[in-house]
Amino acid sequence: MSQSKSLVLDWKDLLIQVQKAVASRGLKQAEAAKVLRVTQPRVSDLLRGRIDLFSTDTLIDMLARLGVGIRLVIKTPRSKKVA
Repeated sequence: MSQSKSLVLDWKDLLIQVQKAVASRGLKQAEAAKVLRVTQPRVSDLLRGRIDLFSTDTLIDMLARLGVGIRLVIKTPRSKKVA
């Protein structure tokens, strides 16, 4: 049985997942900055929930650097048949 979790996340959820990953590892801001390869003030913005300062790509990159596996699934809408 696979131990992976499937979650449907939006942009804000990505930020929350990064915050949770930092907290669960017990990282101080300076330590998190080294792991994430950003400055400590950037980590402060992250932990304060300043979502407007982070792109989706940046948040996904941060999750990857924290060792969180990410899978992106794109579903195309089914075309409706007209009778």
